[in-house]
Amino acid sequence: MKRCFNKNKAVVLTAVLLIMGSALFAQSGQLNAVKPAIADRDLVIQVSEITENAVFYPVDIEGTRLEVLAVKAPDGTIRTAFNTCQVCYGSGRGFYKQQGTVLVCQNCGNRFRMSQVEVRSGGCNPVPIFPQNKTVAADTITISKGYLKEAKTIFARWKRG
Repeated sequence: MKRCFNKNKAVVLTAVLLIMGSALFAQSGQLNAVKPAIADRDLVIQVSEITENAVFYPVDIEGTRLEVLAVKAPDGTIRTAFNTCQVCYGSGRGFYKQQGTVLVCQNCGNRFRMSQVEVRSGGCNPVPIFPQNKTVAADTITISKGYLKEAKTIFARWKRG
């Protein structure tokens, strides 16, 4: 009888660990998704891809790697910004990763709510891509190659790995 009890206990414990592990894997798999890189052209973001978890879009412009992030804010609007910190970009480590419901600068550790993306400018915030710098259609957001080219200087020392 004792052996049967231990066997049942082990089965239950294994099931609990599998469920917890699956939940953690699913949750972590949703954060910090990086799309395939594009080179020397406009960045076209599909609105259908954007959720409350930031999506990162690498772009190579004339040999400089840039990255744009897009996220759906709590009010339902889609926000875009360059994935570099307005203060820390010169360090090369001034880029963001999502932790839970916030973006965290990998250089200084400052944390930003999704509602602050594209709204707050200056200071240690993601560099916003304002409405006048992109074309928003029903199903896409386009950031021109020309505008991306203007941003090359803030990515000159960028070291996102």
